[in-house]
Amino acid sequence: MWGESLSLALPAVLALLLLCAAANDLHDRTIANGLNIAIALLAPVYWWASGLAPWPDMAIQLGLGVAVFAVFAGVFMLGGMGGGDVKLLGALALWLPLLAIVQMLLVMSIIGGVLTLAMLAAHKLRRASTELEIPYGVAIAAAGLWVITERYFNQFT
Repeated sequence: MWGESLSLALPAVLALLLLCAAANDLHDRTIANGLNIAIALLAPVYWWASGLAPWPDMAIQLGLGVAVFAVFAGVFMLGGMGGGDVKLLGALALWLPLLAIVQMLLVMSIIGGVLTLAMLAAHKLRRASTELEIPYGVAIAAAGLWVITERYFNQFT
């Protein structure tokens, strides 16, 4: 009973944390470490509530999270992404199976590209001399929200 209730409530908590991350990134151009830690630490609770076996299911989820973090840490080192974005992606990947991670990354790329083009156009129109910073946490959060809610809205086929 507790497991079923938690497996329904925890994605809602994740959604709220993603909304907070997006809002923080929009406002401050940072994503608080506390949000990323909370997302990461709630993932094993979600695994347990969802009935995942420690081996191999939980190990696979942990491996996926580490792999996503490692790939985007490389992007960070090349200057293509902020550290908070990398941590958010790694923490979010702990919640998602492989196919959902791929879908999330695809949606994130599309939203991030549109966001970047819009901000670049606005930056040019304002003739701003400051460096443009893209709040990519918005794209990550939107894609994460899309993936975690998609299964609830895709019931009517």
